[in-house]
Amino acid sequence: MKLILGNKNYSSWSLRGWLAAKQSGLMFEEIQVPLYGDDWDARKKQHDEIAPSSGKVPVLWDGDAVVWDSLALLEYLADKVGRDRFWPKEDAARAMARSMVAEMHSSFQALRTQCPMNVRTRVEGAKIDEAAKADIVRILTLWAEARARFGRGGPYLFGTFSAADIFYAPVVSRFISYGIGVPGFALAYMEAMWEHEWLQAWVHAAEAEDWVIEQFETDGAKGK
Repeated sequence: MKLILGNKNYSSWSLRGWLAAKQSGLMFEEIQVPLYGDDWDARKKQHDEIAPSSGKVPVLWDGDAVVWDSLALLEYLADKVGRDRFWPKEDAARAMARSMVAEMHSSFQALRTQCPMNVRTRVEGAKIDEAAKADIVRILTLWAEARARFGRGGPYLFGTFSAADIFYAPVVSRFISYGIGVPGFALAYMEAMWEHEWLQAWVHAAEAEDWVIEQFETDGAKGK
């Protein structure tokens, strides 16, 4: 399989696709395409691998099969290796996990816009509006319910590492980058996520990148 990714410092959807591929346990070749450079439009036309997705990442190629969109990618891999590798076995837990993933996939636009993923940066006193604060409260509420109801047996949202953790991993990065204050249970979860070997590998690769995409930098973050 081939997995087409964007810049690891900035591309939240690439992170989700990459974590899904790692969770599958299958071997894959990683191909990185730097996003939004001066030659981005030309690059999209030159790379046949990303053409089916209209230039969006991640894209997974598995023989003649091509999958774009991180949620479709995760579900494709779950079909290949068994859904229990990605989703809780218990019906009630699986129902909540699916709902949380779908909500993350389609919602929280204010937080995404005002706190773009930027693994390398740390912003003090980040200014966010009421819409972004509401997104944060909603996310923390979901995390709290998942941990309280189904978090037995491990430090992750549903105990063991699952699709829900894959989809909320970029939120963990955002909360750290922008100094978002969280209650103790959420801090413990974020620490477990940040220390996960796969996320640490992604962070180290992001820190080693020399690309800077100005539109995803803030005045308080530049140069850090």
